[in-house]
Amino acid sequence: MLNTYTWPEYPYVQSDDQKDGTIKRKPVIVIGAGLIGLSAALDCARLGIPVVILDDNNTVSIGSRAVCYAKRPLEIWDRLGIADKMVEKGISWNVGKVFFKEDLAYEFDLLPEKGHKMPAMINLQQYYCEEFLVDEVMKHKDLIDLRWKHKLISLTQHDDHTSLQVETPDGVFTMECDWMIACDGANSMVRDMVKAEFTGRFFQDRFLIADVVMKADFPTERWFWFDPTFHKNQSALLHKQSDDVWRLDFQMGWDADPKEATKPENVIPLIKAMLGNDTEFELEWVSIYQFACRRIDNFRYGRILFAGDAAHQVSPFGARGANTGIQDIDNLTWKLKMVMDGDAPIEFMDSYDEERAFAADDNLLHSTRSTDFITPKSKSSRIFRDAVLELSKKYEFARPLVNSGRLSMPTPYVNSSLNTADEDAFEGDMAPGTNCADAPIIVDGAEGWVLNHLSDDFTVLVFGDAPDMSEIKLGNIRAQVITVGAQFEDKDGLLTQRYDAAGGAVYLIRPDHHVAARWRKFDDAKIVAALARATGQN
Repeated sequence: MLNTYTWPEYPYVQSDDQKDGTIKRKPVIVIGAGLIGLSAALDCARLGIPVVILDDNNTVSIGSRAVCYAKRPLEIWDRLGIADKMVEKGISWNVGKVFFKEDLAYEFDLLPEKGHKMPAMINLQQYYCEEFLVDEVMKHKDLIDLRWKHKLISLTQHDDHTSLQVETPDGVFTMECDWMIACDGANSMVRDMVKAEFTGRFFQDRFLIADVVMKADFPTERWFWFDPTFHKNQSALLHKQSDDVWRLDFQMGWDADPKEATKPENVIPLIKAMLGNDTEFELEWVSIYQFACRRIDNFRYGRILFAGDAAHQVSPFGARGANTGIQDIDNLTWKLKMVMDGDAPIEFMDSYDEERAFAADDNLLHSTRSTDFITPKSKSSRIFRDAVLELSKKYEFARPLVNSGRLSMPTPYVNSSLNTADEDAFEGDMAPGTNCADAPIIVDGAEGWVLNHLSDDFTVLVFGDAPDMSEIKLGNIRAQVITVGAQFEDKDGLLTQRYDAAGGAVYLIRPDHHVAARWRKFDDAKIVAALARATGQN
């Protein structure tokens, strides 16, 4: 029954830079070949930016680690060419159930509406995701140089570049880069090297993760228990991954001894209490963790940009870690491309900090609230929580108050300086700063999805009267004009509905598929002005 996954070992290769002893400045160096770093490199390559990835290891993550991947990151990975593999291998789900003691308190549906290419959520072991990313990276050797067993040991920032000291099995050598993207995790060495502050709140509680391999008839749903009889006065979680691997979480309390708690003789009774004595299973991976909610003081330090856990750390409740990091990269790379091409001032990169720090604070707030609800810190908080759970069994008004980990949702950049404020009345969710909703379309007689047909540059999406032009330009910046009804058809009317475009509408959409501006009628002067604002030109 044991999972047969074999962790790959990637070969270390001495670089020509180190062999020759010459310093060749790279446009971009990414530190860390995890989910975020590999995604950063792929998105750079998609935009034509040469990039080097440095990682001090030579394999993918040990243990399943991150498990849940939400619709928005899947849409981003779809642009990078790997989402279909992830969805095919992963376990798609959208229903979650919350139990209080042994009773169902309520259930929720993450995707109550149809007409989206990507599922609401998939569960997939992190090692599979990373392996898929590495495989895709190896297809782009012309633009991506992935270097294993290359450890960053020091750096020096200059006005126009960063100098790095890198250690390999062949010794230490020097590299230089115009820009660095630090994706080296919650214990980021880069963050320490630039003396960045990383502040927030630590939680005095411990949780145990157990990945078990078993054949079970449980539905592919997320089950969360408050105070179950099998784990009294604590919480527990169960959901399925690929290859019959199931993720189990147990709240252990602050007094739990990490070494003792992870011993098989202590873990196995916990699992049997949850699953029943007759359920056969094998342990694949066990870990115990304490967590924090904190973030870096600035996502940009000169020419060093921080992303993923190097920039922010949240509790695991709500699947906000990796999902948020992928959205960091989506925000970062198109801006970096514009600055590197000279189409935007270097200060434009400050908008990366502006928007993603706002998103990080939103995620930290949700994550902290989840943790406070799951682990009440006072008797009165516990009484309130249990009352909410009891009421939620019968009364709908109480259910929004239940917080077993509000699951990852994208944060709209509602206050971004890159937005052009609405001057026309609109309804619905597609306000400036919001990521674009997907919808089914018909392209040349075949079914497709609108997100797959937006430009890699800016897009002007037109509903109604179409202008006689294929693009709008601001210097070298292009915005492709796409007219619904000409380039593609709105298959079921969902696109028009979701964009409140029945009476006509024009949307300016950024390269990361966030709305920059919208109007009821086409006006090229207004579009150019909004394009300038969205690219830091005014």
